[in-house]
Amino acid sequence: MPGAKKPIVVVGSINIDLVVNTERMPVAGETLLGKSFQIHPGGKGANQAVAVARLGYPVRMIGRLGDDAFGNQLRGHLQDAGVNVEAVATSPGSSGVAVIVVAESGENSIVITPGANALLTPEDIEANINTIRSAGAVLAQLEIALDTVEYLAQVCLREDVPMILDPAPAKKLPAALLRAVTWFTPNETEAAFFRDAANGASEPEATAKGFLQQGLSGIVLKLGARGAYITSQDGISARLQPFPVKAVDTTAAGDAFNGAFAVGLLLEKDPAASARFATAAAALSVTRAGAQPSMPTRAEVEQLLATLTNTHSRSHLEPAT
Repeated sequence: MPGAKKPIVVVGSINIDLVVNTERMPVAGETLLGKSFQIHPGGKGANQAVAVARLGYPVRMIGRLGDDAFGNQLRGHLQDAGVNVEAVATSPGSSGVAVIVVAESGENSIVITPGANALLTPEDIEANINTIRSAGAVLAQLEIALDTVEYLAQVCLREDVPMILDPAPAKKLPAALLRAVTWFTPNETEAAFFRDAANGASEPEATAKGFLQQGLSGIVLKLGARGAYITSQDGISARLQPFPVKAVDTTAAGDAFNGAFAVGLLLEKDPAASARFATAAAALSVTRAGAQPSMPTRAEVEQLLATLTNTHSRSHLEPAT
């Protein structure tokens, strides 16, 4: 892109991830022995910010940390990754904590205690309004207070800044918020949560069509091992085929996708090509353990795209029928 790049601004959660690896997922009431334990920086907001930074694109974070030891550690991780943290404030009390169980299959289960993330308010958005105005795109999720996300969406709409919303964890969302979002990016579980409002559809194309009928501008359905599907009110419609990789840990694959999708758009790739770029980034992320440690570089993503384009040039970007 000619001239200075407009940064991507991420508004969202910053957590410490306490990760236990087990042979399989426990059922209700069951106690299993873990195979290993690690502590990683996480939080959907922070993960997406690091995903952007690892892809070599400028990124700024708006969020809150506690004044505990985890807070200092998490701020340092973001800075080391290349994320601008000038708009990350500190609140009394604990930082956000996520307890994650990862099975050998790569499946995961997550319980989150919001901590300081719950204290990010519309006043924080107003205090950083110039940061948002300067953005090429804003990434948001639902691990912070919903009224803050609603306010952010209206600010982005007013300032004509594209907003990409990752509706995780899934919850009922007001129609005004959905209409203000540029790209809505649920995974299969989240899409199922919203399915009643999407006319009960179960196939990606029908589910996405249901979302468009609600007035959303653009939809990217993240389908995990089945790739992704993108459609929009502008007539974009494409099915992105998956990349053949061996999953080690699916934690934060969706965050890798969202960060890469935003980067693709700001690198002036068209939306379908940006979704393909994001699908490759997510595929690489599941081959590594941890959330932020799994985020790929742009060179790694481009190499995967080039390798598979040479051997399967027609199988990874198909117009939807």
